Amino acid sequence: MKKVSIFFISLIVLISIALAAGDVVTIQDITKIRGAMDNQLFGVGVVVGLNGNGDSGPVPSELIANMLKNFGVVVAPSDLNSKNSALVMVTANIPPFYYPGMKLGVTVSSIGDAKSLQGGVLLETPLYGADGNVYAVAQGQLSIGGFNTNQSVSLQQRYSLVATIPDGAIVQKEIPSNIVKAGVVTLLLNRPDVVTAARIAQAINSKFQSNIAVASSAGAVDIQVPNAFVNNLIDFLAIVEQIQVIPNFPQEIVINERTGTVIFGGDITLPDFTMSYGNFSISIVNGQLQNGSSSSGNTLSDLVNALKALGATPQDIIAITEALHKAGILQQNVVVM
Repeated sequence: MKKVSIFFISLIVLISIALAAGDVVTIQDITKIRGAMDNQLFGVGVVVGLNGNGDSGPVPSELIANMLKNFGVVVAPSDLNSKNSALVMVTANIPPFYYPGMKLGVTVSSIGDAKSLQGGVLLETPLYGADGNVYAVAQGQLSIGGFNTNQSVSLQQRYSLVATIPDGAIVQKEIPSNIVKAGVVTLLLNRPDVVTAARIAQAINSKFQSNIAVASSAGAVDIQVPNAFVNNLIDFLAIVEQIQVIPNFPQEIVINERTGTVIFGGDITLPDFTMSYGNFSISIVNGQLQNGSSSSGNTLSDLVNALKALGATPQDIIAITEALHKAGILQQNVVVM
């Protein structure tokens, strides 16, 4: 227990994300194109071949009996009630620009009281979009991934009521994508920010040496497609997505009290203060952290390192961080998970 505790504290007392102000990314990394988004698909199907681990109810048997009628085989549902089948929900995400014949991975989840989907095969299942149209059809062998093992190596037993079929669905119908409206393409920021949006627009205008881009809000940048690219939109978007920008990463502190984790980005500096917490007494005087025997800088990272050196636990560091925020010493946004 002591070894686990030491490992736990050393591993997750602090995770410092280095998001320095000079980090450069491409526009593709931090935006997506309006009108080009994933769509969710779903369908209800039947898994067979479960070796007695399937549903105890009559629904799967009735569905299979109805399927067999299409092949001219008439079977009473009661004759198929062998617990070898299960009613399942099949879900998938279809990315933009997927065309008929392309394949998708699907997730298969038990709906009834089946004990396991291990070894099962999904029968042909239409997958519907929110508009009620069928966009893909799924079928195939389920994969759970190492359900159990008796080997000496300790492996986690897999959850056997949810399975996947890699490339298990074939797209039947394209989902229309309209990414150009009145000659304008709009980039949507993954994390809306006024400064980042302005920098994206400036970088695009600089690249094309023309004022074709404008940040319409903190979350969107509108781009007028140049005449030279009206009939060659893909090349234009390829150029835009590879343009480099320096995003604005707001300083934020994330605290997970359940795991004892403190995450913060950038160099968060602290003003002068004096703090007493239990057996800990730490001050920042004239921009220098004083912890009794030594002094260092005045960043949050310096404070956390000093507290760790004094024997503070993850819970101590979290409590001190929250107290500093409430006292106004930490002005950054604090998110508690």
